[in-house]
Amino acid sequence: MHRLILGALGTLVLVAVGLFWWQGRAEIEKAAPPPMVEPIEVVEDPDLLPFADLAGLQGPEPPEASEITREQRRFFRYDRNRDWRITRNEMLSTRSDQFRDLDVDGNNLLTFEEWAVTTAQRFDGADGNGNGELTPAEFATTAPKRKAKPKPRCSC
Repeated sequence: MHRLILGALGTLVLVAVGLFWWQGRAEIEKAAPPPMVEPIEVVEDPDLLPFADLAGLQGPEPPEASEITREQRRFFRYDRNRDWRITRNEMLSTRSDQFRDLDVDGNNLLTFEEWAVTTAQRFDGADGNGNGELTPAEFATTAPKRKAKPKPRCSC
């Protein structure tokens, strides 16, 4: 009996939420009526050009340029379509080249051995004095190399 009452209450809550959501969507999708446009005056003389009274016209204010923060730049590296949301595909797409480098056999599966060999090689290459420890200067050499900017085609 209690299950039946709880089920009925749950159903009513879901229906109410659905109605509120549906009504909210309807309000959002209402389009404003198109602005009324004054008819253009037809000039009989073809030699006269249209004249615009520029004295009273003002354009819109230019947008204010805001300094983009370091965190926003980092966020936009992943948010490719600039919708202020990072999808799983956007997040992982920046890592695909690095993944391909690690996937030695090219089967789109990264095994522990593939990862460990690459990591060990990177560590051995950075350990300049061979003591099995990385100093801050040695560790800095493990950072990914920045790609060179492409040269312009013309030398203008």
